[in-house]
Amino acid sequence: MSTESHEVHHDGGDHQSMTKGRIIKVALILSAITAVEFIIALLLVPHGYLDIKYANPVYIVLTLFKAFYIVAYFMHLKFEKMGLALSIIVPILFIIGLILVLTNESHHWVDLRLF
Repeated sequence: MSTESHEVHHDGGDHQSMTKGRIIKVALILSAITAVEFIIALLLVPHGYLDIKYANPVYIVLTLFKAFYIVAYFMHLKFEKMGLALSIIVPILFIIGLILVLTNESHHWVDLRLF
């Protein structure tokens, strides 16, 4: 038996390593998203350029983008097989949906209170 038949090649395919350049790129993207959130929270909303009812959904979307980058690159799910990634992403989506539904329902229950 030759040793060539037992070698495992990891170049290409789904798995790529996190190089220093890629880490810096992802860190800069996360920093930029955070900077946008700070600009909205500290400048746009307090000075009346953006209403809070529009700012909150923007915060949620930006936070989901940051969560994607953290999970995809720093937890290495971007480089995993699709089945493993879906086994984590699908329950997270259900949890987010549950939070949205419960938030909506909580407003209904507050309105039903009798004093």
